[in-house]
Amino acid sequence: MANKFATILACNFSVLNLLPAIAYTTDEPFVKIQSTQFTLDGYPFLFNGFNSYWLMHMAAGPELDRNKVANVLSEAAANGLTVCRTWAFSDGGNRALQSSPGVYNEHVFQALDYVISEAKNHSIRLILSLVNNFDDFGGIAQYVKWGRDAGAIFDSKDDFYKNELVKQYYKNHIKSVLTRINSITQMAYRDDPTIMAWELINEPRCASDPSGRTLHAWVQEMAAYTKSIDEKHLLEVGMEGFYGNSIPEKQRYNPPGYNKVGTDYIRTNLIKEIDFATIHAYPDLWLPSQSEESQNEFVLQWIKSHLNAARKILQKPLIFTEFGKSRKDPGFTEANRDIYLETIYDTIYNLARSSNGCLAGGLIWQIFAEGMDLYSDGYEIVLTQASSTLNIIIKQAHAMLELANTVN
Repeated sequence: MANKFATILACNFSVLNLLPAIAYTTDEPFVKIQSTQFTLDGYPFLFNGFNSYWLMHMAAGPELDRNKVANVLSEAAANGLTVCRTWAFSDGGNRALQSSPGVYNEHVFQALDYVISEAKNHSIRLILSLVNNFDDFGGIAQYVKWGRDAGAIFDSKDDFYKNELVKQYYKNHIKSVLTRINSITQMAYRDDPTIMAWELINEPRCASDPSGRTLHAWVQEMAAYTKSIDEKHLLEVGMEGFYGNSIPEKQRYNPPGYNKVGTDYIRTNLIKEIDFATIHAYPDLWLPSQSEESQNEFVLQWIKSHLNAARKILQKPLIFTEFGKSRKDPGFTEANRDIYLETIYDTIYNLARSSNGCLAGGLIWQIFAEGMDLYSDGYEIVLTQASSTLNIIIKQAHAMLELANTVN
């Protein structure tokens, strides 16, 4: 999501709190794909999860900040959340992982080591995103700036997808992250089953080429490069779900004004190295003038249309990797947010059941720790302060776990 950033979990859950943290070994199974299902150790893998993009950033700070990471992952696991999506990038700026092309801050890398180690200790699988389309934490604009500093000429930040120098900068980052030896576990990231998947880029867009061909070519190149280094982990693009020209009739599902953002959801997710598809949904941002009822109906159709495409065209699993409701919306109440989340969760569950697990789960945007007000984007949920929302999240976690035992 554009210009959005913050998350946490907290509270107790009876049965799950009794389960010990599992220490992974090199023999621990990887999340894999069989047909249109995720599997773990040969069994269907369905889940409820969350976004906490800020984990590495906080882990690189003072002890008080690092404790937020440990607390969130512990509380998430205790409440049944088993997948977390977070950033494996910070390009320039405060607590930068990569301060300039190929130059890494070892302290910040050790912070990412810590995030992965803590997730490992709590049996949480990670989806790690490698760069941002937006300017938060550097993103593709920072790569283009680095290219300009090196003497290259650019028309816009979209040249990130075309310029050979900048593409090499990004490939170097892929290699640096995937081959990193965790200072805590002594395991290379590419060998660590705690990592469920790599994400090439958060919410890619390339408006300078509305056809989607530029972005498609970039994904094709970077997906092949990523798999050349790491064939063990799953790979996804990071798309929001905007349909392109390959199947024009599907563009009717796009929100108004989003037919020319330079993505072709179907064509690009068909790339053979891409293992599964993702969607995001922010009807409050995409359809700001429409009623809440219309916005909710849009989201339900958005999920259904993409699941249909995943099953019948892509023949790959699907994850709803970002959704939420902002307290900055007019008339926001926690009760309304709970109703919205229940609607989304019920839809995910019902479609997961009817699709035999092709829709594998959802990752709410986003969970925060206490004391992170400066990072607020309106969507954050501090579970120690939202007991009714926590109950809904726990209920969904149980439902998806039980459903995994019934799908074929």
